[in-house]
Amino acid sequence: MANCFNQCCTPGCGTFVPAELETEGFCVPHFLSSAERACTDIRREAAAGGSDAIRRAEFENYVAASAIKLALIGTGSVRLPDEIKKRVLTTFLTLMILRENLDRTPSPFLARQRTTRAEVPTVSVAARI
Repeated sequence: MANCFNQCCTPGCGTFVPAELETEGFCVPHFLSSAERACTDIRREAAAGGSDAIRRAEFENYVAASAIKLALIGTGSVRLPDEIKKRVLTTFLTLMILRENLDRTPSPFLARQRTTRAEVPTVSVAARI
């Protein structure tokens, strides 16, 4: 494991680990796969409604930390192939959607407040200019 900071720690991989992911020890593709799996698990646990406020805060912290890492990977010095760039953006979108889902009502049986068309203020485009 001493070589873990230079090569991916996933058995059989051995791909270069960028500086942004040294603490995780994953290459970019394995980090993306790990983040996608974590999002699936978090979404499933949050949907079950069994998570308390502390656990929900852990979820939110994970989403924020992962999004920061993705931003650093995407704008870092390592040149990524287009396919990996697409996966970075897809994973980032997954994190954004998960964050929105965490902000929603935890119980599906509680009614969400709906806005009717009459309540939405309408401003003409000409009035904004």
